[in-house]
Amino acid sequence: LFYAVIPVTLGLVLVGALSRGEIRGQAAFRTVLFLPLVIPMVVVAVIWRMIYEPQDGSLNELLRAVGLESLTRPWLGDFGLALPAVGVVGTWVMTGLALVLFMAGVQRIPQSLYDAARVDGAGAVREFLAVTLPNLRGEIAVALTLTTIAALRNFDLVYLTTQGGPGDATSVPAFQVYNRAFQVGQV
Repeated sequence: LFYAVIPVTLGLVLVGALSRGEIRGQAAFRTVLFLPLVIPMVVVAVIWRMIYEPQDGSLNELLRAVGLESLTRPWLGDFGLALPAVGVVGTWVMTGLALVLFMAGVQRIPQSLYDAARVDGAGAVREFLAVTLPNLRGEIAVALTLTTIAALRNFDLVYLTTQGGPGDATSVPAFQVYNRAFQVGQV
């Protein structure tokens, strides 16, 4: 969900908004969204662990600064929130990949299809559903495949942020393989 479905959905929403016209700074926006995928996952994990820090983390500091101190939590130490907290990081990393794939796909869609949809009276949403979405089927399949593979091999983020804890709340398949092979000795 966090590595595949949400990033692909966000990528589709963003490409729908960005492909409507020429927006200043669009290349910079795409670069900023793709950047997390280029940064080594070890660096991403360490940065997000510092953001989620219970006392000095910038997320809890931000919540305190805006008067929402009741929402501060030990994000990575809470049984119910640890997996979603790690999942948010995965979503942040994978959304850029989906967006870049979809932007490349939108550029190959003939403008005449959009013009025909507008002549038929299609609005922005109908144009997206009738023209953009069907023409991005291949890119959606590639994005779902790549993000699902990334989700299944997600070891480094989990190991560096929570080490599978608290308890086994973030014990994903790749972490289980490591744990059984190197900690328990069940190669």
